[in-house]
Amino acid sequence: MHRRLFFAVVALFLFTVAACGQQATRDPKKEKVITDELAATAPGAVETFERATAAMDNRDSEHAAQLYSQVIAQAPVFTPALRRLGFCLAALGNTDQAVTLLKKAVTIERSPENLISLAQIMAYPNDKTQGSEPDKEIALALAKEANELDHSSDDPRYATLMAQMALDTKREAEFRQATDILVRKYPGQMATHYYSAIRFAMDQNWIASEDEIKKAERLGLPPQTAQAILNSGIHTRALVWRCIHYAAYLLAAWASGLLLLFLAGKIFSKMTLRFIEKLDPASATSAPTAALRRYYRKLINIAGTYYYVSIPFVIFLVLAVSSGIVYGFLALGEVPIKLVAVIAIGAIITVYKMVHSLFVRVNAEEPGRSLKPEEAPGLWNLTREVAEKLGTRPLDDIRVAPGTEMAVYERGTIRERRNDMGRRTLIMGLGLVPGFDQNSFRAVLAHEYGHLSHRDTAGGDVALRVNQDMLKFAHAMARARQAVWWNIGFQFLRLYHFLFRRISHGATRLQEVLADRAAARLYGPQPFEEGLRHVVRRQIEFNHFASKEISAALSAGRSLQNVYALEAPPDKDIDESVDRALNRETSEDDTHPSPVDRFRLVSRITCQGQAASSGPLWDLFANPQAMTTEMNSKIENLVKGRSA
Repeated sequence: MHRRLFFAVVALFLFTVAACGQQATRDPKKEKVITDELAATAPGAVETFERATAAMDNRDSEHAAQLYSQVIAQAPVFTPALRRLGFCLAALGNTDQAVTLLKKAVTIERSPENLISLAQIMAYPNDKTQGSEPDKEIALALAKEANELDHSSDDPRYATLMAQMALDTKREAEFRQATDILVRKYPGQMATHYYSAIRFAMDQNWIASEDEIKKAERLGLPPQTAQAILNSGIHTRALVWRCIHYAAYLLAAWASGLLLLFLAGKIFSKMTLRFIEKLDPASATSAPTAALRRYYRKLINIAGTYYYVSIPFVIFLVLAVSSGIVYGFLALGEVPIKLVAVIAIGAIITVYKMVHSLFVRVNAEEPGRSLKPEEAPGLWNLTREVAEKLGTRPLDDIRVAPGTEMAVYERGTIRERRNDMGRRTLIMGLGLVPGFDQNSFRAVLAHEYGHLSHRDTAGGDVALRVNQDMLKFAHAMARARQAVWWNIGFQFLRLYHFLFRRISHGATRLQEVLADRAAARLYGPQPFEEGLRHVVRRQIEFNHFASKEISAALSAGRSLQNVYALEAPPDKDIDESVDRALNRETSEDDTHPSPVDRFRLVSRITCQGQAASSGPLWDLFANPQAMTTEMNSKIENLVKGRSA
């Protein structure tokens, strides 16, 4: 690249020599000083000198040489005539005579003009000839001396010639010195931008180099010369670095977006906590509540969309870092084949799995099985009663499952759910039923209805889709054994899941508190607290005793006892686990506030209804024994399937 660049430099210099040594337009003031000097010693030669200069400017070197010879015959020590005759002879190919005349001029007067002229003739006699390496070394020393003696601020020839000869003789320090002079004293000159471009290329600042060449071209550098220099590799490298810079800016903007989302999530979380504490116990809903919920939903949608915006950036990072590592090994001259293969394969798998996870559709099956009205007529009536009391549409389906879960959701298109036309479903784990009081159950059910009434289940499609896609990507990375610390794609997934979880969980905590308030207002804080305590305890003790029974049955090779009918004897470990679960502190990763915080917040609510009839929740089922036997068989079949 550098050799091609030097050839282009020479091509430029041959263009600038004519501009510097054979000026088409001369400074009238300087010319008058010269002719006045000649008039003082040989007044009869002035007219001849002026005609010789005109011929020289018209590139009639032969006629100019004849006229200058006549001037020198009348004024032998008049150095301007000696200089100009030397240039004419050099143009005619008489280099030796030209150098002799210029040396004579320097001997007579060691002026900047004479020194720079001798330097130029020795290094570049004409546009077809160059001096030898030793001649250029001498010429460079002359040019440096001329530059030091020159106190003029309007003649760039000295620094220009010094820069060119420093390049030719590979004297980098002198070249940089000359370029600094050009930049400082002659910023608007074509040569300044040209040599600045070369200096930037030496420093591998390809973008600045290309910009300087284009400026030089606008100031007179021949287009073919400019293009030759750019084609030497400067343009390609500048393009690559511009792309890198743009990519860096985009990555910085993307990273800033992640940071802003994180900060917004923190701010909203703190605002929500303060808002919850200040909620008016007598108020059902308020404009600030609706506004906060609306803005929170917008933030979640933005964060969800940002996940998909982030994917191209992560793909770029994965490929860029992998390519950079491989390139680094190549630059070192040692390529560990296995390591490079692992990096390359890992990058390809990561990119493929990330993109593939966006298009894999998961057909989610509804949990449990549908509970027919005739199987639990009392339960169905109770759900309708709570819906009517809360002033919302009743459930369309109740699904019973073997575990201890309890939640509501809606099925249907986005439009149907937003227009409150979705299919409302309650999922209820049968493990919660033993010991559950009907009135406490009403309060917990009112909490779930509160989500439906507040339209918490009507939106959230972006959040749901993002969580599903992140989960699919995580499973794919784990199966491909790419869930490792050095995989950028996997680390991004961890980071974004953390960020999105913090944002979305802050919103769900607000939803839970508002649903708690609806339940407490309808049935009272005490029944709600009793219901929530029962749910927490049953989740812990059912899992504990069911696990013990499953282990015992597997060890003995016997059938599973009915886990729903197992008596729960006093157990210190269970009591301690329940106490920890009820009294823990709420963290930013919680989807629900801790039970103790929920109890405290609903304690300020005044119940607006009357106490409902109570009794065991099992009384609302037509045949509890058949129901528990069925769910127990499901658990047994699941256990057998896993142990087979």
